[in-house]
Amino acid sequence: MEGNRRGVVFAVLVVMLALVGIYLTMWPSSGGGQEPAAEPVGASRTVRGAQGDTEPPRPAATASNAPFDVYSYLPMTKQELAAAADYAQRFTAEYGTFSYDEQPAAYGDRLKGYTTAEFAEVLLRTITSPGTIAANTSDQVVSVGTAKVKEIRQIEKSSVIFVVTGTQNVTAKSGAKERTEDYAVTLIEVGADWRVHDLQPADSGQDGDDQSSQTGRVG
Repeated sequence: MEGNRRGVVFAVLVVMLALVGIYLTMWPSSGGGQEPAAEPVGASRTVRGAQGDTEPPRPAATASNAPFDVYSYLPMTKQELAAAADYAQRFTAEYGTFSYDEQPAAYGDRLKGYTTAEFAEVLLRTITSPGTIAANTSDQVVSVGTAKVKEIRQIEKSSVIFVVTGTQNVTAKSGAKERTEDYAVTLIEVGADWRVHDLQPADSGQDGDDQSSQTGRVG
């Protein structure tokens, strides 16, 4: 009887030891040889660095109903800018208005009323070019110009460059046509008035230097 009890106890101990062995094999090791679990694809890599810092959130621009006066940040008032824009439009419209039977000098005088003395000389040389006069006379070109400010390219305390869209409605022996081109028109303050300092095709750039002007007559 005693032998039977010892056999039962031994069998129970064997089973318990087997269960403990299975349990230990399933428990993760805390030693240094354990490989870290692979980071899943697409997991965030934001947390990095010796201190484990995280990248701070970036503030986002949000819509605001607060009043914002853009003119308080410009070097000229709203009224001054409006006057300059109107001046650039009127000059560009005048530049696109001429007739084959008008004396080039008269056309030049009309433009000279808007420009600096230096730029007036550049324009006069261009519009009195024999080739330009001959072509317009031969085709009996009559052009009526209109203009509209498209954008402000540059603004400083005493100068501003506008991009102005000039439109010509042309009648000629070769037929009626409409021509449209964007011009960069530089204005500078001369005394209390604005004066046109330069005119260039808008896509050729402009630095306001009348000595580099390559303006050609519309027509």
